Amino acid sequence: MFRQSKLLPVALGLLACCIPAQVHSQNDKPADSNKLTPPANAKEALRRFNPVIGSWRGVGQPRRGSAAGAWSEKANWTWQFKSSKPAAKDKKPAANTATVAIRFKSTGSKLIVDGVFAYDPKTKLFTLQATMADKTKRNYTGKPGSQGALVLESKPDDKDQVHRLTIRSLNSKRTLVLHERRRKGSTFYTRVAGIGYTRSGTRLATANIGPLCIVTEGKGTSKVSYKGKTYWVCCSGCRDAFLDDPEGVLADARDRAAEKKKKASKK
Repeated sequence: MFRQSKLLPVALGLLACCIPAQVHSQNDKPADSNKLTPPANAKEALRRFNPVIGSWRGVGQPRRGSAAGAWSEKANWTWQFKSSKPAAKDKKPAANTATVAIRFKSTGSKLIVDGVFAYDPKTKLFTLQATMADKTKRNYTGKPGSQGALVLESKPDDKDQVHRLTIRSLNSKRTLVLHERRRKGSTFYTRVAGIGYTRSGTRLATANIGPLCIVTEGKGTSKVSYKGKTYWVCCSGCRDAFLDDPEGVLADARDRAAEKKKKASKK
């Protein structure tokens, strides 16, 4: 049984001070897709998760500013690559041929304890396959909201409840996740809980993001070496992807750099 920390009331107080009013997803409706340029592929789309890659400590609150029913959790976000290299040896095993996803795992959560975020280029929607604390499964789909948060919604469950998830990255050290639900046929959402995450090992003040991951351009946190050169990666998933196919990853990085240079020259 999960036991609340003695510091939880203090954490709740700090959390209430740090959560802005606009975190509520009623103010962040899905953006007009006609005004957005869709990502070229899944990897590009999932780069929006780069600010959350790593380990976090979270405080969940069913009622904002109240310790009633609140909990603490430890969460981790990583890139996940499933290789799909061509069999022929004369073909370059490019990094962008991999099946890409973002894996979320949490210890102590009363809501989502495991989840796989992906992007479908055909439907232009983000997807989440979630495992809840009670072992039930829940699937979400959605897109970025008009104010930048990612807004995902489930289909009605066996109780005719539709669940909504709003994920907002405030900066490299603060992320907010809001769980809501509504009855099928209704447009009014009620709060289930809000979870405020702070990156592990940091304080609330922001800092320079530093070196970038060679695989995804997220915040580099550890190093890998290849042919006498050192490169930064942001998580274990990116480290494994680099070690599995360093030439493909480096070729992909060169292509990104060339594309950025090309765009900069047009300005």
